[in-house]
Amino acid sequence: MTPRYERLLHDSLARSAAEVPDKLAVIAEDARVSYRELDARAAALAGGLQRRGVRRGDRVAIYLENGADVVVAIYAALRAGAAFMVVNPQTKADKLRYILEDSGAAALVTDASMVRAVAEAAQGLEALHTVAVRGAPRTALPHAVDWGELEAGAGADETGAIPLDLAALVYTSGSTGNPKGVMLSHQNMVFAQQSLCQYLRLTRDDRILDVVPLAFDYGLYQALMSVHLGATLVLEASFAFPAHVVKRVNDEGVTVFPGVPTVFATLLAMHRQQSLSMPSVRRITNTAAHLPDDFVPGLLEMSPEALVYKMYGLTECKRVCYLEPELVQRKPSSVGKAIPGTETFVLGDDGAPVPPGETGVLYVRGPHVMMGYWNLPEETAHMLKPGRYPGERMLCTHDYFKTDAEGFLYFVGRSDDIIKSRGEKVSPVEVENALTGIPGVKEVAVVGVPDDILGQAVRAFVVLDGSAQLDERTFRRHCMARLESYMVPRDVVFIDDLPKTATGKVRKRDLPVGA
Repeated sequence: MTPRYERLLHDSLARSAAEVPDKLAVIAEDARVSYRELDARAAALAGGLQRRGVRRGDRVAIYLENGADVVVAIYAALRAGAAFMVVNPQTKADKLRYILEDSGAAALVTDASMVRAVAEAAQGLEALHTVAVRGAPRTALPHAVDWGELEAGAGADETGAIPLDLAALVYTSGSTGNPKGVMLSHQNMVFAQQSLCQYLRLTRDDRILDVVPLAFDYGLYQALMSVHLGATLVLEASFAFPAHVVKRVNDEGVTVFPGVPTVFATLLAMHRQQSLSMPSVRRITNTAAHLPDDFVPGLLEMSPEALVYKMYGLTECKRVCYLEPELVQRKPSSVGKAIPGTETFVLGDDGAPVPPGETGVLYVRGPHVMMGYWNLPEETAHMLKPGRYPGERMLCTHDYFKTDAEGFLYFVGRSDDIIKSRGEKVSPVEVENALTGIPGVKEVAVVGVPDDILGQAVRAFVVLDGSAQLDERTFRRHCMARLESYMVPRDVVFIDDLPKTATGKVRKRDLPVGA
């Protein structure tokens, strides 16, 4: 396929609409939208936002359930010259208010079913001058305007935006309790979507599933990559009903299944009870946490023609590295090498590269590295460090990694996750990977808990798949057969389910570590 040159993030929509106007761009529960319709609606909404006073450099918040209108609103905000922010629809009023106030959002796009939270959050915000509502709101709402009215007028005027302009604020959890707005330019995001499509070997013929909220970068980029390619996005509201998702995959001929380990753990548990088949899937991609080695055979049973990608990334640069699917069996614990067009380094405390096999902190260099955190210069300086060459900055992930003799990367743990027990550093990821392979185990989360003698003790929270008859004694015997003695959990807690974020990541801070 001929490479697509794009300066701005929304250039891809205009190009796809010109080249494949009648092709389905988005298949969602609420609509099936062609590229012609998506392009026209985004242009019309952009014009409406401009007439309401949205200008180049403003921020537009999008507070909607996953659906075709979210994609319309993203490209409308960009065409109006603004940066978009997709806010998780599960966000409560107090956090929504924080995001709106912190970002200085000029406009908010939402649905009538969500206006109660919006009314509480938006009260008294001086910068917010437009709230576009889909449907008739039942609650009084300041600055409200009917979404349909905004789309009824002429399209947007040219804004003069350039690739260095802010394209998106992606709010991610912060150590202070308040979310941080990751600033991403058009240049950052255009490069990232192109690099991802290249190494995933995606084409215009693909149908890409998205079960992750578009508020999170993993979900967001499924939409961006799809539009960039002129492919089709199959958009689900969530993964709350796995059997329904499997049916949609087969009904719509999905070829790309992005997920996180908890999604795949659920599918594999279902597969063990009643065989599942998704033969159309050609790519299975994983991020958010390490995909346990023992998951791969089961995933290939469900989708025999699939290439399985193990990846690592963080919102501050979208994606860091990936493992070529042909190497999954030879290097099952690796997350591969840097994505095309970027570099990674594992450095010690002295800033020098560490030898293969030794643990250091991972640094990332490339056009995808964020501009910084919105209104947080100290936090920005903590993550963006002086680069290898004068005047540049590179991203310090603050995550521990090591490499092998061939330069392949291995995730050891988050800087605040590493367990120091008996004078040894224990990687929770390594322990979780080993324990997930025990027959009958669906999911595992490993944490460190205070211990007067050990410093920290290893505690494992274990979810069984429903068919297992494991007791603690049998489980420990499996642990000792798979792990070095200092890694064997002192505590084993069987639990019905692990607390998770909206993206399916395990929320370890909500585990009963004090029990």
